[in-house]
Amino acid sequence: MHDFYLAKEILDTVLKEAKKNNLKTVSRVFLGLGKFEEHNEKILPKNLRQNFHLLAKNTLASKARIKIKKLNQPRAWRLEEIEGL
Repeated sequence: MHDFYLAKEILDTVLKEAKKNNLKTVSRVFLGLGKFEEHNEKILPKNLRQNFHLLAKNTLASKARIKIKKLNQPRAWRLEEIEGL
């Protein structure tokens, strides 16, 4: 369930950046993701992507491809870049 909340936080950030850059659609999202573990459950990139797409339905990021690179910082993430039109 924690990956759902993290996906929501990421989506909100992506949509904010897209609006700031006058994008009508987001095609790619590049993230840095550190190691997250909540209540002995790891947040996995696969689950994060799935929840992001679930939340992004009917938004300008609904078809965005998500690329994730590992960060050496625990409990950290950052939006590296977004692409779109």
